[in-house]
Amino acid sequence: MEETFVPFRGINNDLKGRLLCYKQDWTGGIRAGIRILAPTTYIFFASAIPVISFGEQLERDTEGSLTAVQTLVSTALCGIIHSILGGQPLLILGVAEPTVLMYTFMFNFAKDQKDLGKPLFLAWTAWVCVWTAFLLVLLSILGACSIINRFTRVAGELFGLLIAMLFMQQAIKGVVEEFGIPKSENPSQLSMQSSWRFANGMFALVLSFGLLLTSLKSRKARSWRYGTGWLRGFIADYGVPVLVVIWTGVSYIPTNSVPEGIPRRLFSPNPWSPGAYTNWTVAKDMLNVPLVYIIGAFVPATMIAVLYYFDHSVASQLAQQKEFNLKKPSSYHYDLLLLGFLTLLCGLIGIPPANGVIPQSPMHTKSLATLKHQLLRNKLVSTARKSIRQNSNLGDLYRNMQQAYNEMQTPLVYQNPSTLGLKELKESTIQQASAGGYIDAPVDETVFDVNKDVDDLLNIEVKEQRLSNLLQALMVGGCVAAMPLLKKIPTSVLWGYFAFMAIESLPGNQFWERILLLFTAPSRRYKVLEENHATFVETVPFKTVAFFTIFQTVYLLACFGITWIPIASVLFPLLIMLLVPARQYLLPKFFKGAHLQDLDAAEYEEAPSTTYNMAFGDDDVHSRTSQIDSGEVLDGIITRSRGEIRHTNSPKITSSTQNPREMQPSYSPRVSQSSYSPHLHEVRVNRKSRSPGKGLEIKQTPSPGPSNLGDTSKGSSS
Repeated sequence: MEETFVPFRGINNDLKGRLLCYKQDWTGGIRAGIRILAPTTYIFFASAIPVISFGEQLERDTEGSLTAVQTLVSTALCGIIHSILGGQPLLILGVAEPTVLMYTFMFNFAKDQKDLGKPLFLAWTAWVCVWTAFLLVLLSILGACSIINRFTRVAGELFGLLIAMLFMQQAIKGVVEEFGIPKSENPSQLSMQSSWRFANGMFALVLSFGLLLTSLKSRKARSWRYGTGWLRGFIADYGVPVLVVIWTGVSYIPTNSVPEGIPRRLFSPNPWSPGAYTNWTVAKDMLNVPLVYIIGAFVPATMIAVLYYFDHSVASQLAQQKEFNLKKPSSYHYDLLLLGFLTLLCGLIGIPPANGVIPQSPMHTKSLATLKHQLLRNKLVSTARKSIRQNSNLGDLYRNMQQAYNEMQTPLVYQNPSTLGLKELKESTIQQASAGGYIDAPVDETVFDVNKDVDDLLNIEVKEQRLSNLLQALMVGGCVAAMPLLKKIPTSVLWGYFAFMAIESLPGNQFWERILLLFTAPSRRYKVLEENHATFVETVPFKTVAFFTIFQTVYLLACFGITWIPIASVLFPLLIMLLVPARQYLLPKFFKGAHLQDLDAAEYEEAPSTTYNMAFGDDDVHSRTSQIDSGEVLDGIITRSRGEIRHTNSPKITSSTQNPREMQPSYSPRVSQSSYSPHLHEVRVNRKSRSPGKGLEIKQTPSPGPSNLGDTSKGSSS
């Protein structure tokens, strides 16, 4: 994104870039066929369930002035408009917890004012939305989103981890409250007796942990050894929504033997209930608000505008990280302009506004990366098997797959075809092809394992389109009519889903990975090098990594602590925005520039896995390997959050290779911690693949290393 503060230039650039690919945004989604339903369903539940929970919270805090009906309508309405007219369709809009906190604060203020009170609360918030919309439009016109370029990884990932903590906090808080008496319930009811409250709480633990554990397991279904390929794929794509239904069914098992109200379920008025639709005509009451409160509405509007500016921009940034290898341009300025108009619209019809949300937005991108990987993989697998049937050699097989890959790409009218291409063939594959001494021999699956080796050739790419965003918004809107069914879901299932979303957002967050690195035993840090890892692992001293991570952790805890303060809780984005000057002026005084470049660059390169059968240090190599017990054999198979299964450091062994017992162990040179460089190629051992022999000409397309951030499903589909 060009950094410009010239009025309207940023909006103009965004519109020019996105209009060129607008048609392709729709055709790309349509061509995906029924497979587009997998990411759609996944992100629909990620959007709808929190919004319903926030609606219940608003209903309690605003004494029924706002309910889940209004939060669902806002999320659906803003989502539909943004998916059609918005710039970045990967961005998911929804009513977020900061909005709930602001509306709770404004309600508590309004009900204590004689000139406002509860009757004019929504009319006054409409004026707040008018001022907020004005400020957002002004910020977009003046190019304020250009500052987003200065939000490096330290700010974005800290904010993402903070949101994950807030989701987990909500899950824990909700489960604990299952043991108590809700404010809206009659304490004299049978279900409110201490024994039944304890029973309700224990059953809530079963339901919430049951959904959490089974959902996490289902996301890895593609790597299961049991079941057919289509069944494993179905469970990985649709398992979480199905599990919500299953655990809801489980909650009805003890119905006949327990009092009504156990387990507790969602509560919200139906959209056709008396009084549930009075907010739609709030615009006619706006002129009844006293002038002093109309002017005073500018104060909370400023807070909301800053909150939305930051939240919306960072959500969009996390959905467009460099590791996703997106091809289409960003649209920060125009999307902020559209958010201003959406905020105005929501205020005039008496519903809380929606804005870009985390972690749903990056989760949406990751699910579309999974979809693109599946589409590419199916094409390459069929091409590889066809080449094997035609007795092609390894070079011809690779060229055929490269051609099939290029056919799957649809370059934009103003761009060249994708320069990513396929990754190089593994050296072990080339060695096996030439093991017989005849490189032009037809290749078979003992040399090129179609089901596994195809995954190693693919970079992370995303199916960029608008259809999944539109469909999930329409499904959220359908929840309004389906409210009687939604009220059958136990609240404990919601808490389990909140915890699932928090954990699901962690993979790929480099801040989280560095926290895990701090707790990794020194004798086992070599395992980090055996996986695809960020370059700082090899180029930055461990002490520097530790100090940098501790700084981020302390700052994260400070931001989290702010959220516990009732009035100041909505100002936590200001703390994160302070990281911009802190990163530019403060951190360089404590860390070397080269180290900061690797730890906090706007994008980072990932190094491929390396065979390190030792820990860091200067002890004898064989003494290190003696510490590895037989239980670590299973650790060589790494199952990622999207179901990818990758065998690291184990050469392919077939009948044509030597006996494993005869194979000599291969150790890497020692890693010295006294010499580091910001550039990976200055410290990485030259890994140029040896010439496979005459007759094999394989075009090697340079490409960035694979990223853990997408964690796309790469399991076998057969």
